[in-house]
Amino acid sequence: MKEKKRIPISGEPIVWKSPFAVLKNVSLPSTPKEPADAVKADAPPPSRRKDRGRVDISRQTAHRGGKTVTVVTGFIGIGLAEKEALAKEMQKACGTGGTVKEGRIEIQGDKRTEVARILTNAGFRPVFAGG
Repeated sequence: MKEKKRIPISGEPIVWKSPFAVLKNVSLPSTPKEPADAVKADAPPPSRRKDRGRVDISRQTAHRGGKTVTVVTGFIGIGLAEKEALAKEMQKACGTGGTVKEGRIEIQGDKRTEVARILTNAGFRPVFAGG
């Protein structure tokens, strides 16, 4: 049976053993001066492809209870992970919610100009389509 540890109430000093006392004598390995994967300050930042294709930005309200949604379609050669990253960036910039459904990005509200700016910075050629 394990003995219970009790705190003395008679005013005796408490003997306490620090669990970190063993680390006093341990020497840590020295860190290298320059990490191997560090980016050099004089190296240019990695550039994105200039023209990643045309994407259509439209505004829809049909079958949404009268709510407006900005829909981005027409992505070519882009994976689901990158679409989700773009959607997250758009949501943050617009201050709204959104999702990726069936290969398209949906952002809540009429946020076509903000979405177009983000897509332009990502190297896409946004085109306003529909109404």
